[in-house]
Amino acid sequence: MIGTLAGGKSLPPAIPLAIGVSWGLIVAAQLTGAAEMVHHDGLIDNGLPVLAALMLFGLSWQTMVMAMMLPSSLPMIRLFRMTSGSQPAQGRLLATFLMGYALVWAVFGFAALGGDVLLHRFEHSSAWLSARPWLLPSSALALAGMFQFSSLKDRCLRECRHPGPFLLRHYRRGPGAALELGLRHGLFCLGCCWALMLLMFAVGVANLTWMAVLTALMVYEKTGQLGEWVGRYAGGTLLLMAVVVGLTGSGF
Repeated sequence: MIGTLAGGKSLPPAIPLAIGVSWGLIVAAQLTGAAEMVHHDGLIDNGLPVLAALMLFGLSWQTMVMAMMLPSSLPMIRLFRMTSGSQPAQGRLLATFLMGYALVWAVFGFAALGGDVLLHRFEHSSAWLSARPWLLPSSALALAGMFQFSSLKDRCLRECRHPGPFLLRHYRRGPGAALELGLRHGLFCLGCCWALMLLMFAVGVANLTWMAVLTALMVYEKTGQLGEWVGRYAGGTLLLMAVVVGLTGSGF
């Protein structure tokens, strides 16, 4: 899988190792019940100190990003490594590139956590919303489904599908340029996947089933020959699920 996505070329061992370890930690968290600790109820409602809750969330979120997003970015990572091969300290350059990428997702993750906290507090204070617990998950599904058909999704996805032209436009030498390139790639990656990743707040961070399904979808959208068609099909499926959840009043 990793070799195919990377175009058949080798990657630094740390990259597939990070992906494998991340999935291993997530599976272990599910099997032991530790995953509940990083769900909204475990982080906020169980009275953890704010700093401890933020640190625990940051660790779990970055683990999830490594498991879900790194596989979809392997073509870009491989091409950056090949392009920067003539520069000194290539390993540090790649680490700097990945740092920029991770920073984008970290900012998004903490912003989404803040929004999630506010939304749940509003829900708890509203008798109307509390009587309709299906409304939030149905809305999250509808948002993710509609975004699959948006022009912003298409634009950002084109950048992620074609790392060669992206590097031709933005590649520069030096660690500062590597960081900027990682930030740019992270922003485009965020631009095409943010709505799908928001679903993880609705179903629970570290929900193994949803993680596997969404990872497969995001990887194929960026690397598969029928990625555009599959993305549209997924959007329709998410919209249908939103209707079903709304009509039945059930959750995920």
